[in-house]
Amino acid sequence: MESIAFSKIIENYNLKYHTPEIDATKVIINTPEVNRPALQLAGFFEHFDKERVQIIGNVECAFLDNMERQNRQWVYDKLMTSGIPCLILCRGHEPDEDMIEAALANGVPVCSTEDATSPFDAELTRWLKVQLAPSITIHGVLVDVYGEGVLIMGESGIGKSEAALELIKRGHRLVTDDVVEIRKVSEETLIGTAPAITKHFIELRGIGIIDVKALFGVESILDTINIDMVIKLEEWDREKEYDRLGLTDNYTEFLGNKVVCYSIPIRPGRNLAVIVEAASVNHRQKKMGYNAAQELYNRVNQNLLKNMEDK
Repeated sequence: MESIAFSKIIENYNLKYHTPEIDATKVIINTPEVNRPALQLAGFFEHFDKERVQIIGNVECAFLDNMERQNRQWVYDKLMTSGIPCLILCRGHEPDEDMIEAALANGVPVCSTEDATSPFDAELTRWLKVQLAPSITIHGVLVDVYGEGVLIMGESGIGKSEAALELIKRGHRLVTDDVVEIRKVSEETLIGTAPAITKHFIELRGIGIIDVKALFGVESILDTINIDMVIKLEEWDREKEYDRLGLTDNYTEFLGNKVVCYSIPIRPGRNLAVIVEAASVNHRQKKMGYNAAQELYNRVNQNLLKNMEDK
């Protein structure tokens, strides 16, 4: 199971940390869902999602403020001893002394943020789903071409990086070269990112390493993108039968998710960047309901029917 240290949440959202005595790097989060304790503040702890990040907003704080101190202390003690990993207060609310005391006694880190509760809840859930998503690392190049995330794969030295460089010069954006980290954030969505160590770099045989961001500017790079299609580059084989119509889509699979895949034969003189651009635009057209191959097929059938009627 994927996990993340609570300290990364503090750093990513610039949270105000109220319990520095607790080492947030040792507090581990392993579920992407977030919970707002409501009935628990009234003393009902059955079916409590205690393993989730706990968030308190205006309503919860107002409810706690209206309680007698003795009752509030009891709620704090029950909440902190229930096994929650952490507690975050929104809208600028800060923990009182009793909450801090109960948190320190039970090793529960407490933070606060100025953000509104619902937007923060949604954003944290989205971020955690990405961070905790199942992931794999593969060899390839990931580029953004006309808004489509294109994963270029193939044997080492076949020209993936060269194709990516030409695409960058034509105004498209690089996500990662050589190593692609793929995360499954839902049953329909895969996102690709670059390892921190190779981010923004491309390796070109005979030249070496180039820094895309330094050479072409920040508009030429992108941190992450959904993987919409895969292009597999392979050496041209005269004996192999290649698809020339594209009436049916082929797929490849990552982490149980299927992605449309095109096999492109490589031979001298073929402009890979133009081919990738055409494949991206064609894929977008298909998603919008237009299939050029199907349109040609329909025209041929209509023409055959017309010729038969004329006879």
